[in-house]
Amino acid sequence: MFSIFKKLFSKEKIEETQEELMKKFLVVGLGNIGPKYHNTRHNIGFRILDSFVKEEDITFETKKLGDMTTYKYKGRTILLLKPSTYMNLSGKAVRYWLEKEKVPLENLLIITDDINLPYGSIRLKAKGSAGGHNGLKDIETQLNTSKYNRFRFGVGAEFGKGRQVDYVLGEWNESEEAAMPERIEKGISLIKSFATAGLANTMNTFNGK
Repeated sequence: MFSIFKKLFSKEKIEETQEELMKKFLVVGLGNIGPKYHNTRHNIGFRILDSFVKEEDITFETKKLGDMTTYKYKGRTILLLKPSTYMNLSGKAVRYWLEKEKVPLENLLIITDDINLPYGSIRLKAKGSAGGHNGLKDIETQLNTSKYNRFRFGVGAEFGKGRQVDYVLGEWNESEEAAMPERIEKGISLIKSFATAGLANTMNTFNGK
């Protein structure tokens, strides 16, 4: 009799654990560490998470491979991560924390800049190519899949031939900065929606807005 109860209890514990894991999310803002990169287009992932943390009055803690904090929201646990590996090795931090926290792949969200979108445009996608983005390339290599959610923030493509690197590592201009607070607020709302309303609903609500 005891063994039967033990088996039932173990099954309930496993199911409970799986249910809890489905409520856990890992949101990763891509960027480069260091003051010289702080206000660059390439660092929009960092900037959105910094604003998120400030708005919710929580703080990052330096941990292995990055700065991290936990945000509890409507029954969800949202882990916010800024990798300290530099952009080109972002996948190392993503893989480490995804595995350590046992976050389901479908609950991973990567925030990245995108030169193929007009400034301030936001687009949520469930998969896609790296599009020449070295951070996304490394994540794809480390996870061995391109099927992970990415929140692309448009930075425009106002650069001449051969000037792409200078552009994404350049700072925002005056008009971009003026429009930034509203765009970042929209991005924060997208993250919360992703964790509560799901991918499809969030795409319908925010894509192209």
